[in-house]
Amino acid sequence: MKSLWRGVYPAVTTQFREDESLDIDATLAHVDALIEGGVHGLIMLGTVGENCSLDAVEKADLLKATVDHIDGRMPVLTGVAEYTTSLACRFSQSAQDAGVDGLMVLPAMVYKSDARETISHFRTVASATDLPIMCYNNPISYSIDISPEMFDEMADEPKFVAIKESSEDTRRITDIRNRCGDRYTLLCGVDDLVLESLVLGAEGWVSGLVNAFPAENRLLWDLAQAGKWQEALDVYRWYTPLLHLDTLPKLVQYIKLANVECGFGAETVRAPRLPLVGAERAAILKVIRDAIATRPDTSQVQTDAALAS
Repeated sequence: MKSLWRGVYPAVTTQFREDESLDIDATLAHVDALIEGGVHGLIMLGTVGENCSLDAVEKADLLKATVDHIDGRMPVLTGVAEYTTSLACRFSQSAQDAGVDGLMVLPAMVYKSDARETISHFRTVASATDLPIMCYNNPISYSIDISPEMFDEMADEPKFVAIKESSEDTRRITDIRNRCGDRYTLLCGVDDLVLESLVLGAEGWVSGLVNAFPAENRLLWDLAQAGKWQEALDVYRWYTPLLHLDTLPKLVQYIKLANVECGFGAETVRAPRLPLVGAERAAILKVIRDAIATRPDTSQVQTDAALAS
């Protein structure tokens, strides 16, 4: 298998009503806004999509609705973040039945597996479906590191086609390339390391803040692809205070609040997460509103991108 997953991929927020019930229609409306903003594909039910806050039926319903809504216009992937390997296999089978184009697989949740156990988990999940897999490495949040040596060992499994690298160590991009060549499509998984990762050879990124600023994400991508590095750097410097929000424990609340400020969706989250209040809310709102007040013009670059596509 060869991955065609490159460019800007949002980790899409899942929308809830005020009573915390799943709102599929609102989620799909937000998906439409992301598409209009120029994203290249969708990742449903990632961390930002509150994967672990939905039950199995809700996940299947949301994926089926999304696949039907997209109707082949772009790739639809789903996060796979379960507590055991068998549950991850079961969910992956359900996702394949729903029609998704690929899986973004994490190590099993809670238990801190060693290298042998982690590789076994990924290989077993790969055997459960026919779908290509993006391996998600996020040792900062999940305390399990998939090293370049482990990816080299896993390279004989053709379903492993891409890596979402979120170790916060940009040296990993070069280390994986040096060890594995172009075996994997590499995507940056840390919002505020995007430009550095593109320079080092990443072929796109999975982003949280793209939910609120899809056109600006596409602008940054287009400028980088055109080799307009100074212009890309100018956009990146504007964007970075926002992108920092993706690296903090309350990233879901921060991103949903940014969504609301930009006119997308609601900020409702499922407990134990709670909406922001007080000084914390005021501080995050200032970051968001300062960025909105100074956001770059995206119209010309998007027009050029549409003409080139």
